[in-house]
Amino acid sequence: MKDFGSSSDPAVQAQLDRLAALSVPQGRLGLDTVRALLSRLGDPHLALPPVFHVAGTNGKGSTCAFLRAMLEAQGLRVHATTSPHLVRYNERIRVAGELIGDARLAALLQEVLDAGEDLAPSFFEVTIAAAFAEFARVPADACVVEVGLGGRFDATNVIPAPAACGIAALGIDHERFLLAPEDGTPTRPLARIAFEKAGIAKSGVPLVTQAYPGEAAEEVVRAAQRAGASLAMRGRDWQARLEGKALRYSDSLGTLTLPLPALAGPHQPENAALAVAMLRHQDAVRIDAEALASGIRTADWPARLQRLAHGPLAGAREVWLDGGHNPSAGAILAEHFAGQRLHLILGMIAGKDPSALTGPLSDNLASLTVVPVPGHDHHPPEAFGGNARAAPDVPSALAAVPGDGLPVLIAGSLYLAGEVLRLNGEWPD
Repeated sequence: MKDFGSSSDPAVQAQLDRLAALSVPQGRLGLDTVRALLSRLGDPHLALPPVFHVAGTNGKGSTCAFLRAMLEAQGLRVHATTSPHLVRYNERIRVAGELIGDARLAALLQEVLDAGEDLAPSFFEVTIAAAFAEFARVPADACVVEVGLGGRFDATNVIPAPAACGIAALGIDHERFLLAPEDGTPTRPLARIAFEKAGIAKSGVPLVTQAYPGEAAEEVVRAAQRAGASLAMRGRDWQARLEGKALRYSDSLGTLTLPLPALAGPHQPENAALAVAMLRHQDAVRIDAEALASGIRTADWPARLQRLAHGPLAGAREVWLDGGHNPSAGAILAEHFAGQRLHLILGMIAGKDPSALTGPLSDNLASLTVVPVPGHDHHPPEAFGGNARAAPDVPSALAAVPGDGLPVLIAGSLYLAGEVLRLNGEWPD
């Protein structure tokens, strides 16, 4: 997966080139390598401010965005590490509210890569070690950490005692990694996904989750019991529902009436509610209802049902951007655009289900144009059926869309989404 990025800063690019040369030995699982690397850096993961650790198939990044916005609305300084980046690698490491600068990033990556040169760490292990090393050095009040892939063996899962762990929506994705046969693990797909995600549970730490279908819920309950975590599951320990233009949240502490998110999409109130529940089920930092409400209103998370600003790429058209690529994302897009015709520009990495978006959106499609995902192996147009046409890139695809006033949706990959944001001059900050 070629997600290493590029930089206009030569010192940063030199370290990104080193990152790009890393590979993971086939079949290597576990946290031994990242722990060894962190040990050489002085075990920074043991010196972090209170950590909010979030896993999930869909919504974990948005939940992290809500958490950060809520904590900052309380007046707190917040570190955050999320993935993948969209335009610049710097997006992965946010230090006390600001994206890490190029000069500091170059020095930090060099330090970590030099320390682990003989360990053969992965790209993500180096990234997480670098983030934790910087977070331990710069004072802050809280830390938001997004799981990269899965949970049980994710490099972020070295944090011994987070303030709270959260699990967002579950669905089938990354099958090659998360559904690989392994003795002692569930055999049914969604149960196995739940087992992997719930691997972040820790003894004595709140594990706050959404509600899941039976077999997935059972695995989450079992994981919490094995770890000795304090489980707070939606529908059992906390509730959230829409009431008109408000989000009604309740738990054992009482009931809150909160605003709806500014972030578009029917799923975002769900992610906001999970962030609220995580903050209400921990006692490491104080958070009041005003900060929760403010964070819901102000949270920003690019390339997730984002309407592009008028710019060099989008022009004056109504253009939407979403990095979703699995069936759960397709269902969310179909709900958002229900009853509305649109032009879909689609780029999907090879190995993803070609029908994940086109299936749910089949009744919406006025046209379907398939584009490459820059720097990645991708599905050709014929993977999407006989009505799909090809374009060499997004600007060409947009130029060929009829001027009929219908909205345009660009979707299928966060890597494609990053290129779209770059072309439209909307760099995440």
